[in-house]
Amino acid sequence: MSPSAAASLRLQLSLVQPVLRSATARMWHSGPGLPDRYRRYLRAMHQVIRASVPLMERAAARCEALPRDPVTGPLARYLRSHAEEERGHDGWLLADAAATGTAPGELTDTVPPAHVAALVGAQYYWIEHSHPVALLGYIAVLEGNAPAPGLAARLARETGLPQAAFETVRLHADLDDGHSADLDLLIERLPLDAAQRSLVAVSALHTVASLAELFDRITAAPTEWESTDE
Repeated sequence: MSPSAAASLRLQLSLVQPVLRSATARMWHSGPGLPDRYRRYLRAMHQVIRASVPLMERAAARCEALPRDPVTGPLARYLRSHAEEERGHDGWLLADAAATGTAPGELTDTVPPAHVAALVGAQYYWIEHSHPVALLGYIAVLEGNAPAPGLAARLARETGLPQAAFETVRLHADLDDGHSADLDLLIERLPLDAAQRSLVAVSALHTVASLAELFDRITAAPTEWESTDE
């Protein structure tokens, strides 16, 4: 018997998860540079997360333009509901950054680097030019790699920054496990054909590679983070 769609996706992700786990561990390693790394993390994740609701709304609209596709009805309902759950999370990051002493404009007015655009922008391409189900691979990776329980407390302790600077990390550690379970149930129930299953997997694997690169750039010296991508 072939594995279910959700089980197949989780198996494929398990093969590449060590890459992302290693990049995450490097980003959060203890040391004198951790406070600045955390500030760079907030800026980068704001650039990513502020696109989440618009991505889901665009994918839902594409679904609604394809009413004869058996996948798009339940997919659109999930995306509309999940967009409401995620709405305002970019504001959490702005509040966290403010607690570190970072002005909001340092997050909102900075031109996103090419590697952030590559992480997020691939989803727009697949939504528009292939099928909006691609976005499930992206969501599976982002919500399947929630911050570890206790990370917010450790970062506060080791950086000396106020507890208020870590609300997004703390809240996502609590929320994303439930979201991942909901996503698995959706993927199980959708009548995905072979091409759609492949698209979800390609999207997920791209997201892992791009997110690991993003974390490694956050870990790097500020001059490398701020430089133009080659």
